[in-house]
Amino acid sequence: VQRFAGDARPAPRLQSQTEPPGRGGMSQRFLVTAVHSRRDGLQNGDSNDSSLTPRQNTVPILQYLREPNRYGDGIPKESSPFINNTDIDKGNLYEGKNLALFEEEMDRNPMVSSLLNRLANYTNLTQGVREHEEAENNEGPRKKEIKAPRMGTFIGVYLPCLQNILGVILFLRLTWIVGAAGIFGSFWIVFMCCACTLLTAISMSAIATNGVVPAGGSYYMISRSLGPEFGGAVGICFYLGTTFAGAMYILGTIEILLTYIVPSAAIFKAQDPSEENTALLNNMRVYGTCAITLMATVVFVGVKYVNKLALVFLACVILSILAIYAGVIKTAFNPPDFPVCMLGNRTLAWQTFDVCAKFSIEGNETVTTQLWQLFCDSPYLNATCNEYFNLNNVTVIQGIPGIASGVIVDNIWSTYGSQGEMLEKEGIPSVPASGDAPDTGLPYVFSDIATYFTMLVGIYFPSVTGIMAGSNRSGDLKDAQKSIPTGTLLAIITTSFIYFTCIILFGACIEGVLLRDKFGESVNGNLVIGMLAWPSPWVIVIGSFFSTCGAGLQSLTGAPRLMQAIARDGIVPFLRVFGHGKANGEPTWALLLTAGICEIGILIASLDSVAPILSMFFLMCYMFVNLACALQTLLKTPNWRPRFKYYHWTLSFLGMSLCLALMFICSWYYALVAMVIAGCIYKYIEYRGAEKEWGDGIRGLSLNAARYALLRLEDGPPHTKNWRPQLLILLNLDAEQNVKHPRLLSLTTQLKAGKGLSIVGSVLEGTFLERHADVQSAEQNIKSLMGLEKTKGFCQVVVSSNRRDGVSHLTQSSGLGGMKPNTVLVTWPELWRQSDGPTGWKNFVDMVRETTAAHQALLVTKNIDSFPPNQERFAGGTIDIWWIVHDGGLLMLLPFLLSQHKVWRKCKMRIFTVAQIDDNSIQMKKDLHLFLYQLRLDAEVEVVEMLDNDISAFTYERTLVMEQRSQMLKQMQLSKNEREREAQLIHDRNAAAHSSAAAKVSLAPEGVHMTWTKEKISAEKNRNKESLSPEGVRDIFNMKPEWGNLNQSNVRRMHTAVRLNEVVVNKSQDARLVLLNMPGPPKNRQGDENYMEFLEVLTEGLNRVLMVRGGGSEVITIYS
Repeated sequence: VQRFAGDARPAPRLQSQTEPPGRGGMSQRFLVTAVHSRRDGLQNGDSNDSSLTPRQNTVPILQYLREPNRYGDGIPKESSPFINNTDIDKGNLYEGKNLALFEEEMDRNPMVSSLLNRLANYTNLTQGVREHEEAENNEGPRKKEIKAPRMGTFIGVYLPCLQNILGVILFLRLTWIVGAAGIFGSFWIVFMCCACTLLTAISMSAIATNGVVPAGGSYYMISRSLGPEFGGAVGICFYLGTTFAGAMYILGTIEILLTYIVPSAAIFKAQDPSEENTALLNNMRVYGTCAITLMATVVFVGVKYVNKLALVFLACVILSILAIYAGVIKTAFNPPDFPVCMLGNRTLAWQTFDVCAKFSIEGNETVTTQLWQLFCDSPYLNATCNEYFNLNNVTVIQGIPGIASGVIVDNIWSTYGSQGEMLEKEGIPSVPASGDAPDTGLPYVFSDIATYFTMLVGIYFPSVTGIMAGSNRSGDLKDAQKSIPTGTLLAIITTSFIYFTCIILFGACIEGVLLRDKFGESVNGNLVIGMLAWPSPWVIVIGSFFSTCGAGLQSLTGAPRLMQAIARDGIVPFLRVFGHGKANGEPTWALLLTAGICEIGILIASLDSVAPILSMFFLMCYMFVNLACALQTLLKTPNWRPRFKYYHWTLSFLGMSLCLALMFICSWYYALVAMVIAGCIYKYIEYRGAEKEWGDGIRGLSLNAARYALLRLEDGPPHTKNWRPQLLILLNLDAEQNVKHPRLLSLTTQLKAGKGLSIVGSVLEGTFLERHADVQSAEQNIKSLMGLEKTKGFCQVVVSSNRRDGVSHLTQSSGLGGMKPNTVLVTWPELWRQSDGPTGWKNFVDMVRETTAAHQALLVTKNIDSFPPNQERFAGGTIDIWWIVHDGGLLMLLPFLLSQHKVWRKCKMRIFTVAQIDDNSIQMKKDLHLFLYQLRLDAEVEVVEMLDNDISAFTYERTLVMEQRSQMLKQMQLSKNEREREAQLIHDRNAAAHSSAAAKVSLAPEGVHMTWTKEKISAEKNRNKESLSPEGVRDIFNMKPEWGNLNQSNVRRMHTAVRLNEVVVNKSQDARLVLLNMPGPPKNRQGDENYMEFLEVLTEGLNRVLMVRGGGSEVITIYS
């Protein structure tokens, strides 16, 4: 420890100088220096230079106290508290004494003190981009010091939400909505929309306070709560909503500019009053395109200019609202003079005439006015005029009679109208015209669109959006978990109060016909809400212009960054290009996309048509925020611990239902289109998107649903109609943990028409501690192969001391509850004769016995490598089923499942059964046809009759070789090489015996018959009696004396295998696949090796074989 404030004497030991922080300025004056860095250290009390300065590798004392193990001995210790940090030097071990027990884990798991220290210093900076100027400054020798975010609730959340919620609809459309829907209807519209946003804000507050919310706000919350599929779909909908909001703000800006500020700037001018609406839309398209180009350029050049002007835009909004309230108060004692000209009860557009009268007196002479000339064919008193003009008087009423006038009574109820309808005031005498003369071209005020409740909801809803502004700035907040709920809810309450009071005040101060005059034509084209404001209408006009312009700029700033965040998440592959931008991070491509989509809204041109579009996208976003909160609350996941406690799943569910209802209330066809867009994005992400594990609620819902279903399945075994093969596939791996027979997974995929469970398992020999790395490698290889083969299922690799126990563990413990495997799929051990000792075939036979004991079906594939891959398509051929014994019907169900796959779809089924000597084969064939018809299976039927022929010499020779080999293996303990040699000798001897016997013994022509006759039956019985007589047996044994010592049970079994193999090869040698019953192992374990020989003989000469052994239960039924 060295002191550098003028005292150069050696310091005492560190322990004596450590004081609590803040006492004596210790943290400012003392530093800890690594020992090896002191080249000119102090010795024997000698003083050093008094101007001693701290070296580069000195550290503050408090930092030393936080992590004392990193400093003082020159050896770097752990550099990060985060687990699996790649920057840790694996060679340096933890050398502390207090925690020496854990020193071997320090490279993976950090010390708690270090972790807490890093978390305490964690600052989540905004994801906003660096500007050109900042990037250039940061390239210098010394970079700017990054300051921690310091925004509180008021500046960081309340004011941005206030600015985003209050906007163009308040200034341009709220008076019109009050005039059409009345105070009562408008109250309900505002109440529904504000209730929707309030409930959504409660749900959002719960999600936002459940942990640290990085910058990204609403998209981050939705995607991490509902998963990548929902997150991507809703994120893109939120992006589209924000983009169309930008188009709406730009249209509002242009409408204010061309209608109220500079009407003469219009490029397209209407020659006829009926064309005014079309001319206005064309002007908005031209000016809107120019505005979007200019704003996109400003955003491209630098966002910091937009941010600097944000305060100006906010001031415009607040001043405009204050001017409205001030104007309302003024109307109580001094209403403004804004006359409205009425012809009868019809409102006139006071833009094309100067005096609201038919005549005027000029020098004792009555002259007609401009209004007269508009309704009559000449300026003279004897002119022919419009009939309604002749029958009704012209009157003037005050457009803003004031809050004390009692006009509120007339504005309570709705006054909806159709498109092109004239604005009429009730209570004024009017004489209708009898003629059918058209009123077009006359200076009346017409409604440009039809008004009804649901349409007004869609137009108004954008005025309550913007509640996400606080959560979008979460990265800039000092305490996001406290600021977001408080600021957002206060902003919603404030704006709701403003909207409710404005509705009542507008209805109490302004005449109904003026409220329904959307563009202020009856008051010479002035903004209606502006006339109410004090001190001047220009306060509202200029304020609303700048506020809408600023809101458009902010939408063009925020939407590209939202798209960039979605693109960089990588969940939508075709959007990845929009994650790139300029060198300083500006989302250039996303800005171009946003400007292009904005242009679509500009070309629509009508503010009233664009508003429902963005309402759909925002409502869908809010709906899923509520769904996320309700889902997390109902699932009660351990990680769901929001600091905001004032939420409940019923409120979230109510908010979700209200959002859905509002979508269809606003526009049912827009709602369907938005849902189709979101659904298509969802399915695309599910099919092609990147798989992300975000701990989302949908996965939690799946776990709960799976748990519930598994508990329900525990009630009992499945009914025969619900039986499907739940496969346990046992794979063999090589030394590199690769799968030896990949075609076994191909067959699994082809069998999966049953949509059952698939568990792909394998066994590694050894101990888990030694082979856990091999287990991970094997699982990774198996899962990769499962992906290539499109095998849907699970992977399970176990480690056992020997393979037999491992297979037993898999067959016993695989699956869960009612989802346990009921069928085991394995390959035939091709080299069972050459395996190390009897282990190979003994494992196989034991597995057959264990599956039988567990009532599991067994499928054994022979020549698995010749089975077709999933890409192959058989153009024809047959699948032959040899139904010898009935063991539940699995033998007939499997070909049906295979035929559902593209590989086997064009193959026909053939079913063979074997008739004994006493069976009526003709009746058997009829019964089998009927049985297959009732099973709804299409297959050819053939009954094969097997004569009980004499046992051939080949059978005796094959049995003799089998028993000799078995006896030798029992008597001799051969080494590995000797045993393999012996096995090869016996195999060669078998082949030679088979060829010689085949040359000597040929099948009789009547070996296989299709129909039994009485003569054949009697002849066959006499043959059997003769062959079984002692003389006959003695004659046969005279051929080879050693045959007499054979086990007659083995001889009979071998005879069955040989005869059945001859019949199967004769009928099914060219079949695409042969399925046959697999006989069970002998009860006496002494004959296990002979059992393998019987199966080998049974399937010789066949290309693809699937031996099937049922599980003892019926798996197919004739009943519905």
